[in-house]
Amino acid sequence: MSSLTLTVLLFALFQAYNCQKSPEIIPVPGGLSGSGTSTRYWDCCKPSCAWLIPETNEIAPVQACEIDGVTPIDDNSQSGCEVNGVSYACTNQQPWIVNDTLAYGFTAASFSGGVDNSRCCTCVLLSFQGDLKGKQMLAQITNTGGDLYENHFDIAVPGGGVGIFNLGCMSQWNTTENGWGERYGGISSLSDCSQLPSVLQPGCRFRFDFMNGVDNPPVTFEEVECPSELSAITKCIPA
Repeated sequence: MSSLTLTVLLFALFQAYNCQKSPEIIPVPGGLSGSGTSTRYWDCCKPSCAWLIPETNEIAPVQACEIDGVTPIDDNSQSGCEVNGVSYACTNQQPWIVNDTLAYGFTAASFSGGVDNSRCCTCVLLSFQGDLKGKQMLAQITNTGGDLYENHFDIAVPGGGVGIFNLGCMSQWNTTENGWGERYGGISSLSDCSQLPSVLQPGCRFRFDFMNGVDNPPVTFEEVECPSELSAITKCIPA
């Protein structure tokens, strides 16, 4: 075997070793599906699905954390986006890349428009359209919002903008009233991710490393079974 052939073989083996295959994705028969819109946010607030109330349709709520973003906190504690609140989004609930075409993450969502807690902890496969066609995100629904539209997915991306709730990041990370970057839309470049705490920077870079900086791509969506990688982070069990 020539040295060139050996080099090519070793490179092919290296690529195969470092390329993660897409995990099995299992659709839910009769589950949600359709076309929708996507935006992004990171307001540091306790997720609405972290409340154990009848509207959230859960056996166990999404895990929320103390101000350090790491220590679990009781689900009855007030959100840090309220005056004197002490409960925040956990910093591990940010997106990550599985491979070149698939990512895992978390999202706020509404299917009817406005606050829609009935689908807390449901998982959806978002297939990006337009400039990101061919890329997908398997996301668990951890939040909702009064400013969401029908079939609207507001993906949790650090540095994605604090939106209507700006007190959380101010009290947790001492940001300005607009968070990092613009209040709606967040930071505008990969280099701006350096403004965020180091623990949130990987999720911030995701927007540029995986989503190529594309602004609010349209999506199609399909309800799927939640992978253990997501439910292990949120601790959420839907009813």
